[in-house]
Amino acid sequence: MRRPGVITLIILCAFVFMLCSSVPVCAAVDDAMKNALSRSAFGEGWALDGSVKFYTPDTLFEQINGEAELYFPYGFEALATAIYTNKADPQLSLLADVYRMSSLLNAFGIYSNYRKARSEEAPIGAEGFVSSTQLMFYQYKYFVRLQSSGHEGAKAVLLACGRAVSQNLPPDAGRPRELALIKIPGVVPKSERYIARSLLGYPFFRKGVTADLILEGERAQVFAVLEDSGDAARKTFEHYASYLRSSGKNLDISESPERISLTALDPMYGGVFAEQTGHYVIGIIRLKEPSTAKELIGQMRERLSIKPPPGGLMMMKKEMSQ
Repeated sequence: MRRPGVITLIILCAFVFMLCSSVPVCAAVDDAMKNALSRSAFGEGWALDGSVKFYTPDTLFEQINGEAELYFPYGFEALATAIYTNKADPQLSLLADVYRMSSLLNAFGIYSNYRKARSEEAPIGAEGFVSSTQLMFYQYKYFVRLQSSGHEGAKAVLLACGRAVSQNLPPDAGRPRELALIKIPGVVPKSERYIARSLLGYPFFRKGVTADLILEGERAQVFAVLEDSGDAARKTFEHYASYLRSSGKNLDISESPERISLTALDPMYGGVFAEQTGHYVIGIIRLKEPSTAKELIGQMRERLSIKPPPGGLMMMKKEMSQ
């Protein structure tokens, strides 16, 4: 029996390498991403310049080097990107990016990193904003970013193309239910954010949601740390209390069988009232008088005690997202 020659082995190895290296991209990209940026996605007035390119966590830096690290804590899974040119105006082009994250909450989280309080709202997906040069929105677990070049004031074009992409993605699932935790009187619109790592800059606050708040005419900030269990939440609370105690800032702790709370002066954020209840650590910072936050924390606690209705958990999620 003849042994394969060196050339045959080289060809075989090259083929196996090409096959294996293509598997992660194929496995990571779903039909929604392919359809969203297909040749017909933007309609008759647009032409795809080249082909749609796909990136995975291993290759994302090739497309957005220097910015890729922002996406990884939010469960980045895949990116589809393409450039389109306008047939009527060849000088007008659009760069379209569709990112798939691991969850609706993570898609909102990466979106909230870009949205500003003064951003003009775009009624696309769960939430979006638009300017003269870019449009961003999130929908289900997808984050979409469109950027125009060669034409200032292309807002109408961006909106039309954004709707076209949205129609090719899974239906809008609304906002993350976790945002309902901080939906209290005084929250500043469009200030809500999900931070996937080190909420408030504290490593013991692993992840959570936060928003700016107007309380008795003063600017404050509400937050909710998300944990997987009551025990984990209690440990997080104890880490925070230990940190405040070591800073010597007027720590006062109150405990009952249902919950434990504290008032203190946070060396970074001033007056704070925080509480551990269930799987969460909830609180308000930047307070002149921490006791003024107790009523609002009580409202947050009541939201945590909402029981699933007869229709089940999915119905509760839908109600909380409204």
